[in-house]
Amino acid sequence: MKLKSIFKKTPVTKPEVKETASQIKPEVPEGLLKRCNKCGKGIFTEDYKKNLYICPKCGGYLRMPAQKRIEFLTEADSFEEWDTGLSTENPLHMIGYPDKIKALQDKTKLDEAVVTGKARIGENEVALMVMDGRFLMASMGEVVGEKIARGVERATKEKLPVIIFTCSGGARMQEGMTSLMQMAKTSAALKRHSDAGLLYITVLTDPTTGGVTASFAMLGDIILAEPKALIGFAGPRVIEQTIHKKLPKGFQRSEFLLKHGFIDKIVERKDMKTVLEQILTMHRLTTKHSGIVKNTGAVSEIKTDLNTVNPSSKREDVQAVSNKNAGKSRKQKLSLAQKKRAGEKTAWERVLTSREKDRPVGEDYIYGLFEEFIEFHGDRNFGDDAAICGGIAYFQGKPVTVIAQMKGKSTAENIARNFGMPEPEGYRKALRLMKQAEKFHRPIICFVDTPGAFCGMEAEERGQGEAIARNLYEMSALKTPILSILIGEGGSGGALAMAVADEVWILENAVYSILSPEGYAAILWKDGSQAARAAKAMKLTSYDLYKAGFVEKIIPEPEGYTLDSIINVFDNLEENISVFLENSKSMTEEERVEQRYQRFRSM
Repeated sequence: MKLKSIFKKTPVTKPEVKETASQIKPEVPEGLLKRCNKCGKGIFTEDYKKNLYICPKCGGYLRMPAQKRIEFLTEADSFEEWDTGLSTENPLHMIGYPDKIKALQDKTKLDEAVVTGKARIGENEVALMVMDGRFLMASMGEVVGEKIARGVERATKEKLPVIIFTCSGGARMQEGMTSLMQMAKTSAALKRHSDAGLLYITVLTDPTTGGVTASFAMLGDIILAEPKALIGFAGPRVIEQTIHKKLPKGFQRSEFLLKHGFIDKIVERKDMKTVLEQILTMHRLTTKHSGIVKNTGAVSEIKTDLNTVNPSSKREDVQAVSNKNAGKSRKQKLSLAQKKRAGEKTAWERVLTSREKDRPVGEDYIYGLFEEFIEFHGDRNFGDDAAICGGIAYFQGKPVTVIAQMKGKSTAENIARNFGMPEPEGYRKALRLMKQAEKFHRPIICFVDTPGAFCGMEAEERGQGEAIARNLYEMSALKTPILSILIGEGGSGGALAMAVADEVWILENAVYSILSPEGYAAILWKDGSQAARAAKAMKLTSYDLYKAGFVEKIIPEPEGYTLDSIINVFDNLEENISVFLENSKSMTEEERVEQRYQRFRSM
């Protein structure tokens, strides 16, 4: 017998090995664990559900089912679902598509990829629409578009604000051109809702891409987003395959869009209900307080004393003012007390005082005079300019829009805010917020403090002149009240772009001029060291401006004006802003716009 055949016929048997307790893998009950698609780690299903569908290990935001999101956001038993039972067609006669829809309906207990209806958030009734990524990546087919369009139309009829939580892979490939047309249909419905003066909020969640991004997702009056959500038209894989380059980390994420001016605010999931309730309540109260009546002449008188400089103790009929001021001088007289205060400092000393590093800046006025300020970001076009800050807040319980040019309090802050010199996107952000205020009948209060608009090459490339010009053009005809207050430097067109207002007030040591004194001296006398002489010649102090009729009110300052001595200034401003807003109610929109026009026409 050959040795080779012996080995073939006599297989080697392995000794029996018994598994120890440590080697036995326990069987995990189905559904107990899941893998986080952000960090890849195993997590207990119950833990992440209790944590609002956020991974407890990496903090990654996982997809939240529509029903759970509605339950978290709305008051108990307040949600009334709309438009259930719509059937999905198969316009391309795609094999297997109807079966896939049926299987997803059985698995998710959803009719389609969006749930729509009416609910309450706090005391606010809203039309709420929530997309669910478990259903074909929440792609937008005919039923999704139809449910959203019907929901918006019903909200318009019932005068309800609309909130849409987006989550989508984009247009639904299985429905071809029918899917594409939903972009136009939903956008058109939202245009009618907007024209009716109603609020639309979008909340972008991960992911929001394709045709949804290029339609209703980016049309909100206010656009919020969850942290690190993927938001874009073309997905990152498509972009990389097209341009053959690796995309930078964080590209197309919420934080990227905030920096580039496309969203207003990033809100953590746990805070979403609170923020939405704040915004909705402010808009509801705006409607309550926005009644405008015909001017009867019965207007509150404005106090006139040393602490409040005002040209007249009683507002005259708007048309009479317009006729009287047209083409005539607007010079106003200073009282003896005011003349005394005017002579206490030279013009150049007031310029230096307006630039002091400890002087209160725009941020101090926002948080000192207003309550519950919510900052909104971006120009919806290119970027978010930190040199201009704006949003909505309460003033004495009434909603207003507040916009301030912002200097920093330290070198690092000044660098971040570009030393208070706005770029085009800053002015476009300000105008976007002003137009929003007009739509919702909120008064606008601006705080002006800038050495001038930024004059760098990038600003010119992005249209600095056009941005300033557009503000002057649009502000002149905004139908809502506008008050501008010069709190520091008022440098040239960069300041004027936020001071086309019904009234312009100025703090006692603030200045307002065609150019900086240094620049003025360099141009006229070829010698920048003649700045003090230029300041006197330019008539840029608060008292010079008041006498010439360029400002309506001077707000006195304490000696050594800092945060430690700001209270009296705040008290003064609060009292006078209150009177301004009360007086504004006596005018119709047409009268207000005409008076603003005549204010500048007579200069």
